[in-house]
Amino acid sequence: MIRSVFAWLTHSMRRFLLVSLLLAAAVVAAGAWWLHAPIALGGASQVELEIEPGTTPRGVAQAAAQAGLAVPPRLLWLWFRLSGEDRQIKAGNYEIPAGTTPVTLLQKLVRGDATMRTVMLIEGWNMRQVRTALARAEALKPDTAGMSDEALMAALGRPGVSPEGRFFPDTYAYAKGSSDLAVLRRALRQMDRRLEAAWAARASGLPLKSAEEALTLASLVEKETGRAQDRALIAGVFINRLRAGMLLQTDPSVIYGLGAQFDGNLRKRDLQSDTPYNTYTRAGLPPTPIAMPGRASLLAAVQPEPTKALYFVARGDGSSQFSTTLDEHNRAVDRYQRGGR
Repeated sequence: MIRSVFAWLTHSMRRFLLVSLLLAAAVVAAGAWWLHAPIALGGASQVELEIEPGTTPRGVAQAAAQAGLAVPPRLLWLWFRLSGEDRQIKAGNYEIPAGTTPVTLLQKLVRGDATMRTVMLIEGWNMRQVRTALARAEALKPDTAGMSDEALMAALGRPGVSPEGRFFPDTYAYAKGSSDLAVLRRALRQMDRRLEAAWAARASGLPLKSAEEALTLASLVEKETGRAQDRALIAGVFINRLRAGMLLQTDPSVIYGLGAQFDGNLRKRDLQSDTPYNTYTRAGLPPTPIAMPGRASLLAAVQPEPTKALYFVARGDGSSQFSTTLDEHNRAVDRYQRGGR
């Protein structure tokens, strides 16, 4: 009797164990299938998922469901935890395309494969053009829109510094919803590094007192250069004129000083109208840069090409004609600007 009961129990336990194993296997198989099954997006081709900094893994799972991913938040959160990578999920704005599975979703979030936009800041642009580009940039938060230049620089930790020329021209990537102030902060730091490196590599004996003066000179070179090969020579002319105490007489600085008054035609009266930026009426460098110089212009300003030239004039093809005397320069002006022969 006892043996019969024991045998029945053993048989029942075996059956229970077998059923349990089969159920466990089914659960594992179902879990494996779910992990690799595409998540429904409600008929959309893609869903935008925004994860704020500091969001917990559970919060990420909830945000995914709220964004339109047809997935149980608790199940998704459980997958994040079991993966061991839940704490490596990065904040950002993500575009989740059709066909994304729980596995590929987590991989994307861990990589930080956020949706990135770009904005280009172009060599030779002034601050007005920079602000216009930022205002037009896609999905860039316009935090600086109502700021004056003074308030902007104070927000960047540079109170009292002119923003002109202080940002390095480059292409900057940013996540959707990023602040334009963050982009400018990166551009500011980039210019700091580039300027510091250029100033450290400067030639000896330059009539420049500081890296700030080198930045201002580089901005003049940037605006005067139509051909890359001429940068160092143009810088050399400016250096020669500074050494000799001559007026720089550079038109781009005069135009900058005219501001909104400039109508595209620089006249004799403009050259005679005094402003802090009129290098025909005031000696030395202008008080601030007039545009953003690129790396090549920064290097040209601190490593000018040795030359005896004191003058240059545009030939009309992007290049410049350099002269050592005023008579030579006048003949060049007559030839290239007035159409004389």
